[in-house]
Amino acid sequence: MFKKNIVLSISLLVSISFVIIGVMFNDWLGQKAQTFLDLAVTYFNWFYLLIGAFFVFLCFYLMFSKYGNIRLGKDDDKPAYSTLSWISMLFSAGMGVGLVFWGVTEPVNHYTNPPLGEGSSSQAASLAMKYTFFHWGLHPWALYALVALGLAYFQFRKNMPGTISSIFHPLLGDKINGPIGNTIDILSVFITAVGVASTFGLSTLQITSGMNTQWDVPNTLPIQLSVIAVGTVLFIMSSWSGLNRGIKYLSNLNMSLFFLLIIAVLFMGPTKQILEVLISSTGSYFGDIIPMSLRMEPYNSDANSWIGTWTVFYWAWWMTWAPFVGSFIARISKGRTIREFIIGVLFVPTGISFIWFAVLGGSGIHMIHNLGNTALQAAINADVNGAIFAFLSNLPLGPILSFITMILIFSYFVTSADSATMVLSMLSSKGNLDPPNKLKIMWGIITASSATVFLLAGGLDSVKTISIVVASPFAIILIFICVAILKELKREKQ
Repeated sequence: MFKKNIVLSISLLVSISFVIIGVMFNDWLGQKAQTFLDLAVTYFNWFYLLIGAFFVFLCFYLMFSKYGNIRLGKDDDKPAYSTLSWISMLFSAGMGVGLVFWGVTEPVNHYTNPPLGEGSSSQAASLAMKYTFFHWGLHPWALYALVALGLAYFQFRKNMPGTISSIFHPLLGDKINGPIGNTIDILSVFITAVGVASTFGLSTLQITSGMNTQWDVPNTLPIQLSVIAVGTVLFIMSSWSGLNRGIKYLSNLNMSLFFLLIIAVLFMGPTKQILEVLISSTGSYFGDIIPMSLRMEPYNSDANSWIGTWTVFYWAWWMTWAPFVGSFIARISKGRTIREFIIGVLFVPTGISFIWFAVLGGSGIHMIHNLGNTALQAAINADVNGAIFAFLSNLPLGPILSFITMILIFSYFVTSADSATMVLSMLSSKGNLDPPNKLKIMWGIITASSATVFLLAGGLDSVKTISIVVASPFAIILIFICVAILKELKREKQ
């Protein structure tokens, strides 16, 4: 297996080396990664903003263009999954853990430290929701959609291997089977492994924080490592059962718990204000999406720093997930037209995210701004990992809702990891849609070990920083992916 597959051999070697370096030199790794990240968001903020806006524009163009009727597969292929299961799976893989983690924290943070004007004001509250929608709206899903579209198109319509290098065939020809193609695939596999490990890290920090809040379980490194170990065993078992069982059933469970939590908070919280926040923030978002997408403040260093810390950081952060989420969405999207695919991937998850943030974030800001709950604000500032639990404790049936939330986080944890091991195995086995289970187990252990590196290197900050630094080269690859897709679609329609 290893001798005949150079992508698998080298990507495993690089990933294992990352784990070893992270364990032995975790302080050095964290410091160097932070230095690189500061350089990127300070001097290349314009680049990230431009390509983020371009991805959204390109998705809209493809959706309304003559290419929209092209099917991701043969002309008579039908979708492999029902629309509900399809949306559940792509949403669980693409956003689940992050939404739960930032659902209350980000809106409250923007309310306190807004991108413009005075903090803790009515204007700051409105801006907080609008910018939260912006960071979790069309831009990340446009990025995922383009990678997934390229993979699904070349794999199911052009009968090529399901690897990132296959997308480059219009540009490189048969060179994708040589060193250049192998380098692209190795980088994609490594970025996927690190991006998934960051999800493990975020989930673990939030689960242990919830356990500490609910049952006074010490939030220590041994407990965190125990959570990773249990989660690893569970997602390997789920991955072993296959896409049509483990991942599908867990994804449907996730969506059920997700909407149960939304409905509960909607009716226990300030219902009228939540609905007003949802409608007004959605309108503000679409009304200002172009100015926000290209906003820089060259004469205001504080405002420019905010953009780098949040918007530019997020655009870079989503790129760490692009190979993983794109590969998984492609895997489950055979048989859909390009127009149907982009509408589903771009708008449905965006709408669900808006509802989530309006319900949780809007309620959190209401408690602080309208009800003067300074204790909640202090709790969120003190521990971002436990922010959602601090928020839920202020609602009726708070302990029950917190318990449901922990189940949801853990289920998202297992689902994302489950999906990721399958994707890693696919990418490292020349696009095999049904990779061997021993390969899934191998990648599961490596990604769990990488998550341990993140925790050893300093928790949340290192999780975000190191993963973004590793994925930075993928920004260039994404541009060429867009060029390759357009070139091949034009050739097909000639």
